[in-house]
Amino acid sequence: MSAPDNDVVLRLEGVSKIYSGTIAVKHADFDVRRGAVNVLVGENGAGKSTLMKIIAGVTEPTSGRILLDGKEVSFPTPADAVAHGIGMVFQELNLFGNLSVAENIFAAREIVRLPLGIDHREQERRATGFLQRLETGIDARTPVEDLRIGQQQLVEIAKAVAQDARILIMDEPTSALSAAEVEILFRVIADLKARGVAIVYISHRLEELIRIGDYITVLRDGQITGHERMANVDVPWIVRQMIGSDAKDFAKTEDHPLGAEVFRAEDICLPRITGGYAVDHVSLSVQQGEIVGIYGLMGAGRSELFDCIMGRHAHSTGRIFIDGKPVAERDVTGRIRRGLALIPEDRQREGLVSSLSVAANLTMASLGKFLAGFHIRGGLERKAVQEAVRDLSIKVADPALEVTSLSGGNQQKVVIGKALMTGPKVLLMDEPSRGIDVGAKADVFRTMRRLAARGLGILFVTSDLDEVMALSDRIAVMSNGRLTALFDREDATPALVVAASAQGHGPARPPAGPALSPTNAEGTHA
Repeated sequence: MSAPDNDVVLRLEGVSKIYSGTIAVKHADFDVRRGAVNVLVGENGAGKSTLMKIIAGVTEPTSGRILLDGKEVSFPTPADAVAHGIGMVFQELNLFGNLSVAENIFAAREIVRLPLGIDHREQERRATGFLQRLETGIDARTPVEDLRIGQQQLVEIAKAVAQDARILIMDEPTSALSAAEVEILFRVIADLKARGVAIVYISHRLEELIRIGDYITVLRDGQITGHERMANVDVPWIVRQMIGSDAKDFAKTEDHPLGAEVFRAEDICLPRITGGYAVDHVSLSVQQGEIVGIYGLMGAGRSELFDCIMGRHAHSTGRIFIDGKPVAERDVTGRIRRGLALIPEDRQREGLVSSLSVAANLTMASLGKFLAGFHIRGGLERKAVQEAVRDLSIKVADPALEVTSLSGGNQQKVVIGKALMTGPKVLLMDEPSRGIDVGAKADVFRTMRRLAARGLGILFVTSDLDEVMALSDRIAVMSNGRLTALFDREDATPALVVAASAQGHGPARPPAGPALSPTNAEGTHA
């Protein structure tokens, strides 16, 4: 497939990038067309983010060339790319938590009024306009660190839109957004297209790509394996180009015997400063070898429940039991020692130390296992790292490399490996598939099933209905901080789960099926 040259605003020709002997991108040709959504898709580690960082001036290609409007250019720094009209929404948020939303939107492009300096009032006024365009409901004066991760994602998008770029790269822009927020973003993208902006769009949500894309290019192992008009392809075609198979592998449940109750939470409450509860008298349990999925809309209180269980909120109340024995420890360290481990939703900020190696990140929470007196037994630690890399299929040439050299999916596997090295009895997983491609998801889900078969209790949060239906032995549904329903796997239907998640959020719009009623769902209410 080819397009007239006058449709192509930017072209990469024979671009390669090599990191420490590892080929991230190999002889890639990629066209970006104006007034269109140019989808780029591939597994984690396929080279998508590397290719985009080359366009955005974050890194320079090892070989090949970049053509802008038919003329060869180079972008040694991000500022050079911005000067040529290129903006980027990064997969990992690139915000200053201690600054306000407005200050983040205009970071490095501050509005200055001499001799007074930065005109904060004007920045807040303009930022408010961008936030209203995205229908965020966010006050431009709010510190970014006070926003939930989905709101921070919207701020990142607003920052890119504010640059008035002619080429806008969006790397996983919807990974932390609710369904309603995604719809708003799609309207903004349609408006940008109408203005002639070229959108480069990366996402692992394949149905989303089919809906929004105009052209698609597929990467596998750093090489282009397919490119086509989106109107000519479907989801199975995309998956085949990505991994050579059109199977959607959710690692479906394989029956294994469940053991005794390994975890129980009773009446967990987290009061809000403004009144009411972020977590409202939630009680639930997990058996050895059981996977319990928690489904709900953003703001339902799912992540807050995990924080309470891990001892991250000193003012939370309720009781927790491990193997039937009460957990008296109130701090995170004490609860890890009792057998709890958390895979956080935000792997970059809460799960990893980006300046450290893969090996150091894997072992940092379990160094006590490798101590001999005051010294770390290096051989034992290296063996444990090698086993974790092999067991979780972490794609890394050398565990001594910085963890930031890995793809998003492999970084997520490192976070999981770090938790598993603490020897937990109960594993809490908050959106474990966020920002992970179809192949890496299958790896993570197979790992979950394998761990459950060994007797580990797993409690996981997801916003993906297919995932919670396929992976869970039981499904708990939360809404407005409460547990609104608890289903056994054989009794759950998409209609019941969606209806339960919408309680307190206005009228539900579930898939076709019977409505939720007290007779067909177990409810736990305050």
